[in-house]
Amino acid sequence: MSSDSKDDNVFKALAHPRRRLMLDVLKDGALTTGALCERFDDMDRCTVMQHLKVLEEAELVVARREGRERWNHLNSMPIKEIHDRWISEYASHAMSILDRLKLDLEG
Repeated sequence: MSSDSKDDNVFKALAHPRRRLMLDVLKDGALTTGALCERFDDMDRCTVMQHLKVLEEAELVVARREGRERWNHLNSMPIKEIHDRWISEYASHAMSILDRLKLDLEG
């Protein structure tokens, strides 16, 4: 899978507010699919599973089977890669502009 395609999957996964909430919940620790369904009791199990599938395709969630349970773990590396590629580069550019402005105003 190309880097751009992988980025597209991450952006798609992060575009939905429910999936972002699911990632927030998993930030505190892995949960079984059943426990995740309980946390999002306003959605049926099928909908939760569909959201998990999108998160897995983006590699933001890694599912592991332990006996009959399916544990969902947060994988924050795709978000870090997006940050490193897009956000940090633009942030450093913005900071250099602000530094120049500060020097101009002081000088």
